[in-house]
Amino acid sequence: MKITISGSLGNIGKPLTAKLIASGHEVTVITSNIDRVEAIEALGAKAAIGSVSDVNFLKSAFKAADAVFAMTPPNLGGSNIIANTTAAGQALATAISEAGVKRVVMLSSIGADLPAGTGPIAGLYNIEKIYEGLENVSLTFLRAGFFYTNLYNDVPMIKGAGIIGSNYGATTVIPFVHPVDIATAVAEELQKTPSGKNIRYIVSDVKTPGDVAKALGLAIDKPELPWIEFTDEQALGGMKEAGLPIEMAELYAEMGSGLRSGKIQEHFLSNQFPVDGKIKLEDFAKEFAAQF
Repeated sequence: MKITISGSLGNIGKPLTAKLIASGHEVTVITSNIDRVEAIEALGAKAAIGSVSDVNFLKSAFKAADAVFAMTPPNLGGSNIIANTTAAGQALATAISEAGVKRVVMLSSIGADLPAGTGPIAGLYNIEKIYEGLENVSLTFLRAGFFYTNLYNDVPMIKGAGIIGSNYGATTVIPFVHPVDIATAVAEELQKTPSGKNIRYIVSDVKTPGDVAKALGLAIDKPELPWIEFTDEQALGGMKEAGLPIEMAELYAEMGSGLRSGKIQEHFLSNQFPVDGKIKLEDFAKEFAAQF
């Protein structure tokens, strides 16, 4: 197959490209960074350099593609983030339609069934709605859990204060996912052609923040590492102090509030979708320790 993927060679794109090449497919990787071309070609893929907000560029990148993996960059810009993300999704959808692509896998998220109150996930809700309007396309919304790799953002807190935490409690039940498990699921889905519009969740493990603190603490030789629940105001203030743009910090605080209430993860948990990722929290903890 001829497959075009967006997301460059990030935590998902790199293992996805390797998997698809190993399966004998012809892969084009979209990147906005010309410095990534050499690495893309070293994997055996072609590079397409441009912006996921540029419809004409995307149409060219999708030309003759049998399938497309559509991923909008997280946090587009320091302001108007939801609008920017939604606009990129619209550009991708327009290019998919005009290029005549027949098979699409879109990276979405838990909580994308909700229109608001989910922080940056609201942009993915908007994009799912846009994609639902695509005609004559076999489409899968791949709703991913909370990325394990987001926990690397807590390294300064662990090193500086000896704690880990956010604005949700230690007993909050959260579906987590590893980017490599996402790549595996994307590769599987790109090679299928189900009819119509479909939802698949990709989750590696379902754990609580208390479980996270215990697993990471043991892995980094800090077995008493506590999970601390912050207020929304404390979480927002901490992110601002860490240098996040105000709008981005507000969106993350809202997402934390949505996890605390349980509404972001409710659709996944209440419908008993399978946990089919292979990389469990204890596996990620070893990776975390190696980077710590």
